[in-house]
Amino acid sequence: MDQAPGSPQEPQGPQGAAGLPSCYRHPGRETGISCTRCERPICPECMVSASVGFQCPECVKDGSGTGHSPAANRPRTIAGGSVAEDPFLVTKILIGLNAAVFALVLVLGGRFVAETELIGLAISPQLGEIVGVADGQWYRLLTAVFLHQEVPHILFNLLGLWFLGRMVEPALGRGRYLALYLISGLGGSALAYLIAAPNQPSLGASGAIFGLMGAFAVLARRSNLDMRPVALILAISLLLTFTRPDISWEGHIGGLVAGTLITLGMVYAPRERRTLVQLGVSGAVLLAIVITVVARTAALG
Repeated sequence: MDQAPGSPQEPQGPQGAAGLPSCYRHPGRETGISCTRCERPICPECMVSASVGFQCPECVKDGSGTGHSPAANRPRTIAGGSVAEDPFLVTKILIGLNAAVFALVLVLGGRFVAETELIGLAISPQLGEIVGVADGQWYRLLTAVFLHQEVPHILFNLLGLWFLGRMVEPALGRGRYLALYLISGLGGSALAYLIAAPNQPSLGASGAIFGLMGAFAVLARRSNLDMRPVALILAISLLLTFTRPDISWEGHIGGLVAGTLITLGMVYAPRERRTLVQLGVSGAVLLAIVITVVARTAALG
């Protein structure tokens, strides 16, 4: 992964009377907003709306604000990823995968669900045998993330994926966004496996969606956006999680925590060690998931 353009050592402008930095193009104009790429302070006149936050005119023009080399001039996301021609491609693919698996459910029925849903350890009536993660079927931690049985369930999750994905994917870049989605889904599965009853089945993309929700909150904070609408959306989602029946709150919370931690590592990593920190944080979350699954499996014997 290449580093993002710009540098934290670039001139930040003089400090105003209130302690806020001044716009780098208009000295004396205090501002609390900075360019999401080069991090230089910019006033409302210089702000150019981006997928997340605002950019300065120079970064919009050449993708960097530095102009030092062709590599530096390549546009980069706030997390250092490449800016793609289609910024929503991975989101579209994930929606397609969820829809394809739902089609398989409609065609193959309950037996397919029994072979792929998340379950700790139980006797499956459809299969007539012992099944579950504790029986060595670790693949269920991932397959359950793409599995839905009811039309309202998949429609709600895919709407959430489309809404959040269109904000998170352009901000992180394709590779980082895909890693965030998958690890968040695994985080939700792992917490459900740890806490829920062993014979309690669970399925759906909700854990991954809550991971995107946590990522969006981090990105909004990183870009100095108004956090009140974000907090309201998160509060409503959590309220529904704990008040509606037949909801795996463990999956939601597990995905939310995993997604938040990964995005914090991605967007706040020091530029000079960005790749190392991003891989380290993502790897640490994934390791915690593995440890959780191993410990729960040992407890179930």
